[in-house]
Amino acid sequence: MLKVGLLVGREWSFPPALIEEVARRNEGVEVEYIKLGGTAMTEPVPYAVIVDRISHEIGYYRTYLKHAVLQGVTVVNNPFMWSADDKLFDASLAVKLGVAHPKTLVLPNKDYIPGIKHDESLRNLQYPLDWNAIVEYIGMPCILKDAHGGGWRDVYVCRSLEELIENYNESGLLTMIVQEFIEWEQFVRCMSLGQREVLPMKYDPKERRYLAETDHLTPELHQRIVRDCLTLMRALGYDMCSLEFAVRDGIPYAIDFMNPAPDMDINSLTPIYFEWVKTHMADLVIRLARENGAKRDIANGEFLLGRREISA
Repeated sequence: MLKVGLLVGREWSFPPALIEEVARRNEGVEVEYIKLGGTAMTEPVPYAVIVDRISHEIGYYRTYLKHAVLQGVTVVNNPFMWSADDKLFDASLAVKLGVAHPKTLVLPNKDYIPGIKHDESLRNLQYPLDWNAIVEYIGMPCILKDAHGGGWRDVYVCRSLEELIENYNESGLLTMIVQEFIEWEQFVRCMSLGQREVLPMKYDPKERRYLAETDHLTPELHQRIVRDCLTLMRALGYDMCSLEFAVRDGIPYAIDFMNPAPDMDINSLTPIYFEWVKTHMADLVIRLARENGAKRDIANGEFLLGRREISA
């Protein structure tokens, strides 16, 4: 029996649904919750696949997942890529790949940990910031948000230079980005699984809720958003992610896709979208468990790249 391990936090609906769905299929794969109490170097890992839902908040889990990759486990998502991911990197990656993205600029931190002496430790930084040049590049209104954050935390819509500076001055130790505000006509949040499957979902960012409508996109726009999702997922090596698109003048702008542990709660997704996620996640972990075992060249660092899907 091939084993799939689950690392989870407080979520209650998705994990048992995935366990039950995989068991129901009776295909020689079982999913179980991982139990950890300390990990020795070179310790074997009993799983073909691990699905990671929480290591961004639990440092020990992230360390364990990197260890698991070295033991030949396929981790969803690749912990090495996830550790390197940030919103400026994502913006630059999208532009390099031909995916529309709002203009984005990363700022030096406002504050620093104790021990950083500003006149000695920060000699590479220009001060003061040229706020006028920043606003000239980005435009107004703009978005100020944490370069490593998610879940709508530390996100501010700024409609003046004064408001931008005021919010920046309250950002503390966070690394913030300034991003062009897209006045959207349609907003789409996509669930993308396995670098093959994409579900574009209608989403209301003001109410922060999904709207279970199936015909909310034209065929052309649907096709482009799906293509852009797969392009980004394969470049990042993610097998589980939500990606947000703000559509302006018919162009889908990828405004956020640093969501490698997307919300999969039934009350958030709605039962219709939740059923899709449960079904396709079961497909994914069964497939990856069966494919597991490809030799990685550790000496050449191939494990850093994770898994890549070549074609759908």
